[in-house]
Amino acid sequence: MKPVRVLVVDDSATMRGLISAALSQDPGIVVVGQASDPLEAREAIKALDPDVMTLDVEMPKMDGLAFLEKVMRLRPFPVVMVSSLTARGAHATIRAMELGAVDCIGKPSMDQPDTFDDLPARVKAAAGARLHKRADERRARAGAPSPSYRPDGKIVAIGASTGGVEALIAVFTGYPANCPPTVITLHMPTPFTKSFARRLDGLTDAHVTEGEEGAPLEVGRVYLAPGSAGHLEVSSSGHWRCRLRSDQPVNGHRPSVDVLFDSVAKSCGGKAVGVILTGMGRDGAAGLLAMRRAGARTLGQTEASSVVYGMPKVAFECGAVEKQVSLVDIGQEILALTSAPIGKC
Repeated sequence: MKPVRVLVVDDSATMRGLISAALSQDPGIVVVGQASDPLEAREAIKALDPDVMTLDVEMPKMDGLAFLEKVMRLRPFPVVMVSSLTARGAHATIRAMELGAVDCIGKPSMDQPDTFDDLPARVKAAAGARLHKRADERRARAGAPSPSYRPDGKIVAIGASTGGVEALIAVFTGYPANCPPTVITLHMPTPFTKSFARRLDGLTDAHVTEGEEGAPLEVGRVYLAPGSAGHLEVSSSGHWRCRLRSDQPVNGHRPSVDVLFDSVAKSCGGKAVGVILTGMGRDGAAGLLAMRRAGARTLGQTEASSVVYGMPKVAFECGAVEKQVSLVDIGQEILALTSAPIGKC
């Protein structure tokens, strides 16, 4: 296979060097160029025709988001955001992924010096990504919440990785205020998950927050695993509750989708719906199979609608997925599987 050709864009020469060094450790990647601002990047894209671009959000001469929007409109190709691990950087990164960026990764810091360890894998996954319409266009196509929806007591567990921001926005656009209790593990570092939870909360009638230790799973609430702080589980001690575990990574991830799904299989059995969305790797496949064997209903995103058909593919091939569903229909499918029949509560 041909190596992935990458353009590195960052206003810091030091950061460009760190990103290039991390990528060059993988023989399947070639850094074909560097740019210090969007104007240089624009010329480099024309001259070098890269497969993937890494892009900083905050740069001189042109805002990174404005540049990304132009790229996605005029010459769309995979972009991985490399952002500072700050609230401001997180907010901008979430917006970038709504505009069409495939993935995001945090810059190294004193607290998290190893954030670039999986950068090569993320860039290679981005190179094979399918670029879809912007999330706001998907929202326009999603169905409105049904006023007659009544939850039937099931909980919903969702796992996602690369392309997950776009996918989750599409799923929750049609979620009603009385949605089934929903727990999510998304491969995204802190503090990006906090910013994304706030963004989702503003896009749906449900209430979306990061999961907190001991928080009861309630109708109308959505709980997002809090980044790399730990694994999110569902505990059944008297009442279904969130549990956070600061154990080692599983399948290379913390939080891990497998950890969430395994806990739901054990705690909820057939009173659950499991959903695996776009993402690279195999995290979540074994856990979703455990959920299905425990009696839960299980859904997987279709290949055509996935940015990266990795996690859903592995889950489908091992028999964990009961039904494959296109992204624009997954939200309504979840509600159909958790809706109480007329006349019952």
